[in-house]
Amino acid sequence: MIRVVGLVLAVIVLIVVSGATYTVRETEQVIITRFGKPLPNPVDAPGLHFKIPLIHTVNRFEKRFLEWDGDAKQLNTREKQPIWVDTYARWRISDPLKFFQRLRDETGAQSRLDDILDGETRNAIANHKLAELVRSTNRRPQAEDDATSGESGGEAQSGAGSQSGQPDTWQQISVGREKIRQEILTKARARTSDLGIEILDVQFKRVNYVASVQKEVYQRMIAERDRIAARFLSEGRGEAARIEGQLELDQKSIVSQAIRESEEIRGVADAAASEIYAAAYNQSADSRSFYEFLETMETFGSTIDSTTSLILSTDGEFYRFLKDIDR
Repeated sequence: MIRVVGLVLAVIVLIVVSGATYTVRETEQVIITRFGKPLPNPVDAPGLHFKIPLIHTVNRFEKRFLEWDGDAKQLNTREKQPIWVDTYARWRISDPLKFFQRLRDETGAQSRLDDILDGETRNAIANHKLAELVRSTNRRPQAEDDATSGESGGEAQSGAGSQSGQPDTWQQISVGREKIRQEILTKARARTSDLGIEILDVQFKRVNYVASVQKEVYQRMIAERDRIAARFLSEGRGEAARIEGQLELDQKSIVSQAIRESEEIRGVADAAASEIYAAAYNQSADSRSFYEFLETMETFGSTIDSTTSLILSTDGEFYRFLKDIDR
């Protein structure tokens, strides 16, 4: 019997001891409540701590950064342009006691952040133009700089239309996306300062046209690219014509030079042949007769064929050589 009583007492002591201690992890901060009323000093030191069983209750909260992911919403810009805006934020519990008193838990905090961040985002979008929301500087895109470098004579600085007569649609901004984001963050922090939470960062996840506007925007983009492509094509054709003209001029020059050189070579060859003929003619009578014979035979070959009939005079050179064959 004594053994049973001792065992029961041991179990009771174990239950009391386990109920009197709790552990705080590195990533946690704790609020102790006494019959539902929070004690004034939060516990954020990791390790083993003590409490009064059945009287004190441990309420644990995250010490790490937490995520708020808003839903994409259709909002109107200052110029009444409907767009889809999707945002997200990072926040943390900076004062767990105030957080517990005002919001109780993370679910309540997320609901309150929905109201605050969505409201500030809506106000910021409504107070600025679309160009301010998608750009942070007045620097023109590199692709447009390359494509319009031949058209826009200093329009980035002056805002004047291009030399080709196309209007300059590039809007100068004074605020920009980054400043709008900072504006939302600053105002949201002011509204959450008494909730025991701190908003660390707010970012635009996505800004896009609604479906009814996207088609028109894409058509304008396509028309602009087609205009630039047409200009490049025109410049290419002009350059091709210039190259072809230069090629034809060079070709004529080369052919003319070749003809002139060939005529010079032919003239030199004819002069050398004449000298050879003259030298051969001025040699001995036998050599001269042989030369005359060869010349006559060449003349025969170029003037008569198998169908030609000849009537020769006995005094002619042709007949003289034919007559001498019988000798």
